[in-house]
Amino acid sequence: MRGGLVVGVGARTGVSVGELEVAVGAALGEIGVGRGEVGVLATIGRRARERGVREFAAGWGWVLCSVGEGELGAQDVPNRSATVAAAVGVPSVAEAAALAVTGAGGRLILPKRVLGGVVVAVACRSGASGG
Repeated sequence: MRGGLVVGVGARTGVSVGELEVAVGAALGEIGVGRGEVGVLATIGRRARERGVREFAAGWGWVLCSVGEGELGAQDVPNRSATVAAAVGVPSVAEAAALAVTGAGGRLILPKRVLGGVVVAVACRSGASGG
């Protein structure tokens, strides 16, 4: 894996590579992190199967990790959303996906940001520095 950080994303169906590039780039810029410090893009299974998401992850050299709804719902996140829960069945996608992939002791270094309709969160593994 290139970097130890995990970017979690949530988006509407059909999100484009360009929309992801703008949103994720802005989020990483906010915390002063380059794309080489990230190793994984994490999202809900149905988004991970989409062409735009797959192409974005590959283009940035990141592993794409599909996180199941049960695992997303089990994460303790700071920003739960009833709207997201009604739409996809879990109260968080971006934050929950990032935390699920970092594992026990992982922490958010950028809570969710909504940028152009794409929700982005960044997490690091226990013991890793970030931000």
